Amino acid sequence: MRQATFLYIRIFAVVFGIFFTICACNKGAYRDGTYAGTSSQDDTGAYGEVQLTLVGGKISQCRFVTWQKDGTIKDDDYGKVNGAIANQDFYDKAQLAVRAMEHYATQYVEVQDLKKVDAVSGATIAYNQFIEAVEQALEKAR
Repeated sequence: MRQATFLYIRIFAVVFGIFFTICACNKGAYRDGTYAGTSSQDDTGAYGEVQLTLVGGKISQCRFVTWQKDGTIKDDDYGKVNGAIANQDFYDKAQLAVRAMEHYATQYVEVQDLKKVDAVSGATIAYNQFIEAVEQALEKAR
């Protein structure tokens, strides 16, 4: 009788160990689907939004845009005043941030690791917004 009980305890321990290992391995896994995340606003009221698509637990698509306080998307017109380039230097810096948004999204799909996405000099605010928005989207994917 004691041998049978001991055998059952050992079987239970092995099964529990396997179950625990499987659960621990899947702790960081993400569910397939499309998830969105939004950053907090910067000091001008602008914020970033990301949309991630996961397939097989990996990022297959990433889209990142930032919005101005008035709800205008930061695109080719970002940095213009009344539709015209009033200050070329200011416009060039603004457009650097716009290009960086695409860079962050593309690089993230390539490297599959948020810590390996390089910040673009002159677009640090967009970088921070990207990181925050991605983290929020990934939290939804868990």
